[in-house]
Amino acid sequence: MVKQAKAQRMLTHDRIWAALDRLAARAGLSPSGLAKRAGLDPTTFNKSKRVTSDGRERWPSTESIAKALAAADSSIDSFARLIDEDSGNGRTVPLLGFALASANGAFDEQGLPSGKGWSEIALPVAEDSSTFALAISGDALLPAYRDGDVILVSRGAPIRRGDRVVVKIGTGEVIAATLKRRTAKALELLPLGATQAERTVMASEVAWIARIVWASQ
Repeated sequence: MVKQAKAQRMLTHDRIWAALDRLAARAGLSPSGLAKRAGLDPTTFNKSKRVTSDGRERWPSTESIAKALAAADSSIDSFARLIDEDSGNGRTVPLLGFALASANGAFDEQGLPSGKGWSEIALPVAEDSSTFALAISGDALLPAYRDGDVILVSRGAPIRRGDRVVVKIGTGEVIAATLKRRTAKALELLPLGATQAERTVMASEVAWIARIVWASQ
C-alpha cells in the first residue's frame, strides 16, 4: 500500500514567530528574556516588533535566530521541529516578574492580569483562559523555585490541600506557598521559601488564591 506524502506546509511569518515563542517557553523564558540572554535588545522578539506601524510583517533575522538558539542551547533541527509543531496552536499567556506581582494595578478585581509590565510567553501546557505566568527572580523561593524559573498560575483550577498556590492579600502582598489547610475563616500556608515561617491568613484578607499548575524546572 502506497502512503500519501505528507502535505507540505508553507513557512509563514506566524509560524516562525510561534516557533520562537515555543523556544523561549522550553527554556523557561519569556520572548524578551530569551532575547536578553541571547545578547539582543530585550524587545527584539516582542509582539510589538513583529508588525510595523504600517502593517508590514517584520521577520526575525537569521542572526537573531542563531543567537536565540545558542542561548537556549538548541539546534537548527530542533527549531525546524518547533516551526512544524502544532501543539498549543501558538497560544500565549501573560507573563510578569513575581517580584512585580505585588505592584498596585498588576491585577484587576477578579485577580486577572491588568496594567503595564506584562509581556507574553508561549503556553507549554493546555490550561484555561485565566492562566498567567510569573517569572521568579532571586533566591527567596529556594528550594522550590530558582532564579529564572517560570510558573504557570491558574485562577480557574480547583485547589486542594497540599497544592502549591499563589495568594494575594488585601495589602497587595503576593505569597507563593503550599496550602496546608483551608477553612471558611482562614488559610494556613507553608511558604515555599526555606527562610519563611508558616503563616495564617484570614479569609477576609484574601483578595484571591490560584493554583500553580506548571513550572519550567
